[in-house]
Amino acid sequence: MAFFQSVLTKYLRRAASGAAGDQTEMSFLDHLEELRWDVIKALVGLVIATIICAIYTDFIVQQILLRPVRATGMKVQVLTPYGIVVLYMEAALICGLILSMPNTLFWLWKFVAPGLLPKERRYIRRIVFFTSLCFFSGIAFGYFVLLPSALTFFSTFGTKTIELNVAIDRYVSFVLALILGSGLVFELPMISYFLTKLGFLTPAFMRHYRRHAIIVILFIAAIVTPTPDPVTQLILAIPMMALYEVSILVCKFSQRKESPTEPEPA
Repeated sequence: MAFFQSVLTKYLRRAASGAAGDQTEMSFLDHLEELRWDVIKALVGLVIATIICAIYTDFIVQQILLRPVRATGMKVQVLTPYGIVVLYMEAALICGLILSMPNTLFWLWKFVAPGLLPKERRYIRRIVFFTSLCFFSGIAFGYFVLLPSALTFFSTFGTKTIELNVAIDRYVSFVLALILGSGLVFELPMISYFLTKLGFLTPAFMRHYRRHAIIVILFIAAIVTPTPDPVTQLILAIPMMALYEVSILVCKFSQRKESPTEPEPA
């Protein structure tokens, strides 16, 4: 909790100094008002994306979400009268959240912009692009790599006397949680970039705590993957370890770009 308070304090200080450089003054209430409008704009984008996904929900469920389980030979079934309704609502909402992520990230970075240096604010569209690219890369990894591996592992436990049927509502919840969690995990490099700009991360710090980070990564992989098997968790943990190394490079690049005259810590 103290860490997040210090992050917020440092951000507000940089925002105040940035505002001073722009010859404008923004009070704490002004920042809250700006945040309120940014949240409203992000929610409007989410509603529009959800409506679009709701129109094509049948295609999303039949051709996208159910395709991986059909490839393994497992059968899906509805166990409750309202299962289909809840399923389609959940699919439309989560897919709308995924589709609207670039818009959400744009307004998030617009709010964060006062805490960045003036020269960094000019690159906000690039930042949104790379943040969205990381997110959708994680979505693709979760759908094309993580999900088939998990389903193939589970399908091997069927027997002649016990049919391996899957409740469709729980299956879709499993799929959406898996790919959404994977997309969020792939944001690690951009999070590292932001924390480096605030002065909370250095390459030396990340290299020093690499072993601790590996333990945390294994723990996060166990939480993000809604499966008890270690195979799926390792499939997610290995890219996370690679992303941690990429984050060190991002941290090094960001620090060097911000303070080119300062020597890099050993």
